[in-house]
Amino acid sequence: MPAFQDHYPENVAHCYGCGRLNPAGHQIKTVWEGDESVTRFQPKPEHTAIPGFVYGGLLASLIDCHSTGTAAAAMYRAENRAMDSQPPFRFVTGSLQVSYLKPTPLGPILEIRGKVREIKGRKVIVDTTVYADGVATATGEVVALQMPDSFGG
Repeated sequence: MPAFQDHYPENVAHCYGCGRLNPAGHQIKTVWEGDESVTRFQPKPEHTAIPGFVYGGLLASLIDCHSTGTAAAAMYRAENRAMDSQPPFRFVTGSLQVSYLKPTPLGPILEIRGKVREIKGRKVIVDTTVYADGVATATGEVVALQMPDSFGG
């Protein structure tokens, strides 16, 4: 199944976190598993905060991009549209709040799971949790705003 990010138009597929056209970026891939969105990501040694643990900024960027991708997919679902239909839905971050629950070990593949809390007009609120070996290590709330047509064009 193609990931949400595989459907992004080329003019908005350069994001460091989720852009498939950014070879230096994370290039996360997000899919639906029921009503939850899921991304799996393998941190690299350069994502170290202190030896053995993941840098918190990486976690924030994963929560951010996972959530904005989830917002777009949720809007397509709400309108019963295919993700490659036009006009495309793309979202930017209106706010990002991250809570670090415990240190995230470097080594395991991280699982990022999101749930849509609310869709209201051009705004989607997504609650996201990062798991390492099944243990929640960070949570985030993203208020995602539908990108204006003039942005990124």
